Amino acid sequence: MDGVFDDEVEQTVTIDEYLNNVEAEELNADLVLGGDEGEECTYNIGYMKRQAIFSCLTCTPDGNAGVCTACSLSCHDGHEIVELWTKRNFRCDCGNSKFGEFVCKLFPKKNVENAENLYNHNFKGLYCSCDRPYPDPDAKAQEEMIQCIMCEDWFHEEHLGLESFNEIPRDEEGEPLYEDFICKTCSTVCSFLTLYPQTIWEAGGQKGDATASNAKNKGVLENVSSACGSGKLEIDICAHDSSEKDNATANSNCQSVAAGNASVVGESSGKSSGPNDSDQCTKDTNLHTTCVLGIDVEVTSPVSEGKPLFLSKSWRDILCRCEKCLDMYNQKQINYLLDREDTIAEYENMAKQKREEKLQQQEGAELSFFNKLGHIEKVEILNGIADFKDEFCSFLESFDTSKTITSSDVHQIFENLAKKRRRMHFFAPVFILLVAGNGTYSVLGCVMGI
Repeated sequence: MDGVFDDEVEQTVTIDEYLNNVEAEELNADLVLGGDEGEECTYNIGYMKRQAIFSCLTCTPDGNAGVCTACSLSCHDGHEIVELWTKRNFRCDCGNSKFGEFVCKLFPKKNVENAENLYNHNFKGLYCSCDRPYPDPDAKAQEEMIQCIMCEDWFHEEHLGLESFNEIPRDEEGEPLYEDFICKTCSTVCSFLTLYPQTIWEAGGQKGDATASNAKNKGVLENVSSACGSGKLEIDICAHDSSEKDNATANSNCQSVAAGNASVVGESSGKSSGPNDSDQCTKDTNLHTTCVLGIDVEVTSPVSEGKPLFLSKSWRDILCRCEKCLDMYNQKQINYLLDREDTIAEYENMAKQKREEKLQQQEGAELSFFNKLGHIEKVEILNGIADFKDEFCSFLESFDTSKTITSSDVHQIFENLAKKRRRMHFFAPVFILLVAGNGTYSVLGCVMGI
């Protein structure tokens, strides 16, 4: 019987717990949305490196289109929406030819379609190799899923293709030690990664003895440590040569490699980064664009066994950026692996920074508004806060602590305050602008008798 009554007891939380929960939910939303407040369609920006994308099954049940945050809120409110978290190199489809007669409310002048957009079964609300929805209505418990950084699909741990869950690198508390994950299907596309030193792998047995032996036999790993320097592999080797013809070739090659690296790695900053800047070569040097692995990657890349890969932190910084490797990345269309801004971690860091800037702007706007008020208005506001504090303290002193505070109790507090503050009713609109200027209804607004 005790269990029955326990179920009927209303769940309670402290004010601190409530505020912390609100703060956590707002932060999670900002991390997913990348700080996008959903006010404008992102179509005009073009193919964004990474942004939050949604699929509207009401308008496109075939799952062949995606919309930005703003369009999901303004154009597809009330529709069946699938949240896809983030997608790379994507442009908003809302209102294009895939939506029939439906027109985007925010940016109606769109191309017929976005040819560079990529779609998978996620846009139908399905995930993993098992092709199931998330959350899965037929599952007894929702399993943790891992996202592949290449195809960006999500996988259940039991469908990763591992012999044991112990192969997933985790700490003692079960938190992942790896930075990025590549599924067993996509691992065949980047099998060249197995030629790199063990430092790019997080412990978990994902390389396999055969692959490690293959790399060792080819002499790939012997001198990589010395080539790495401070942790980043050197890309270009400049050697002295007295030939003027070779010098001219060297300058030309150096500029082309630096430009190529800028287009792949330094796209956001407009300049190349890393050790292959053009200033490494001078008039008296001859550039040899030698792969730091000392091999022909296309010829010696081992055949992948289709095993998932777990990569360590900062593994992208170790990737070779010589001329041959850059060509290979472009041919495979995986040059995003060289871009740190492609990572979810970087995306979330940018979101946190935008959130902090937004909060600072809000605080500054509220303080500025308060400072513009006259002395009488400021005193009235402070008196309203003091009255609320006194009324609330009086309520707590007379309240039976063995009982739970209900919504009717809270309403009674505000009714008492309203009776005491009738004389300030004329000031209420200004006060609301001050305490609720960020669009959130403030409890203090009720103090003013509203």
